[in-house]
Amino acid sequence: MKNEVFFVSDLHGNMALYRTLFAAVRKERPAALFLGGDLLPGGTAFFADTLKASHRDFIHTCLAEGFSRLRRDLEDEYPDVFLILGNDDARIEEASVLDVATSGLWTYVHNRRVSWRGFDIYGYANVPPTPFRLKDWERYDVSRYTDPGCTAPFEGSLTVPVPVSRLEYTTISEDLEHLAAGRDLSRSLFLFHAPPYQTKLDRAALDGKMVDYVPLDVHVGSIAVKRFIENRHPLVTMHGHVHESARITGSWQDRINGTCLFSAAHEGPDLALVRFDPREPEKAARVMLPPG
Repeated sequence: MKNEVFFVSDLHGNMALYRTLFAAVRKERPAALFLGGDLLPGGTAFFADTLKASHRDFIHTCLAEGFSRLRRDLEDEYPDVFLILGNDDARIEEASVLDVATSGLWTYVHNRRVSWRGFDIYGYANVPPTPFRLKDWERYDVSRYTDPGCTAPFEGSLTVPVPVSRLEYTTISEDLEHLAAGRDLSRSLFLFHAPPYQTKLDRAALDGKMVDYVPLDVHVGSIAVKRFIENRHPLVTMHGHVHESARITGSWQDRINGTCLFSAAHEGPDLALVRFDPREPEKAARVMLPPG
């Protein structure tokens, strides 16, 4: 039985990249496909009235149709598809994601655990506070602290109402503790959007930049995610979010103790496709595929 899986992230509604992805799946027929968030046209566009209708339709008219064709073509070799959304995806789209999931085209795993071939798949979409307006997928990290240049989760815009108390007091750290409480994670694959803090996967192009004379931290990942990996030792974690990190650090992967960390975020025009066998994640590879 083939066990190689594909991982991509941060396609931002670019159909040329999706066509490239579908072609790669048709050709190589992986056992599973992981999509790590920021999958849709930019969430900021949702707030422009002229773009709202087309933005909401993207999941059904583009993604679902593309995956449906792929399933018809591959039949029994259609991969198991697992996905989360990201901080640039409007949360109002979650209803459409769940609607399509009922057809079996994909499994939505945000804040969930599902079993797959002897492994546990977990998903978590939230990221620490950013400078961006859309706050649907932002949470405080380990405390009620916001980095200089960023805004708190309750200071931006939401597409789905959330109690202010949740935005003010919920942290990524608490969410992850509840998600994996009491679980053995030695055979777990985690699909995150945020990368862990101070790793090769979270390096932003903020060198020399300041806000109110305060230098900005060039590492923008999650402290909570890093501590979680250090303390709970999952087998593999997959990340996106910081497009330029691999260019700056020279690496799309890292390790924390025995955990293999992969990023599929990429700032260039090509599709960054990470492939690995969960039985031997240390042999993972990344290929760059030109858009089709």
